[in-house]
Amino acid sequence: MLPSIFGESLFDDWFDFPFRGFESDVDRKLYGKHAARVMKTDLKEHDEGYELKVDLPGFKKDQIDLQLQNGYLTITASKGLEEEGKDKKGKIVHQERYSGSMTRSFYIGENVNEEDVKAKFEDGVLTLDFPKEKPVALPEHKTIQIEG
Repeated sequence: MLPSIFGESLFDDWFDFPFRGFESDVDRKLYGKHAARVMKTDLKEHDEGYELKVDLPGFKKDQIDLQLQNGYLTITASKGLEEEGKDKKGKIVHQERYSGSMTRSFYIGENVNEEDVKAKFEDGVLTLDFPKEKPVALPEHKTIQIEG
């Protein structure tokens, strides 16, 4: 079975028994069972361009990578768990903190380049500003007069 691209697939729940319990997890109900791996985004249109806000709580600026290729802006965030405060006499009994990576791509236009994209990361929110793609001018059709 192949993994689904967006984290939600018709077959994701195929092997889950439907009556195993009724969780009251709000994120799961709103965003699906893969909510922890989804970059929640807001896209706002302005006169000159767009503002994209991406929630990346718990990430640091150096753990985020932005790539622009063939008109697609790809955001990748990855991190591992730190070994801070490790107790050599104890062991981890329960762990919920996120470790791994997530990637999301947005088509922003073939005519937008890296210099056009402005990025800022503050309080766990990545804010990207980029211009609207300029429409490509179509060549004019000129009519040639036929004499005679």
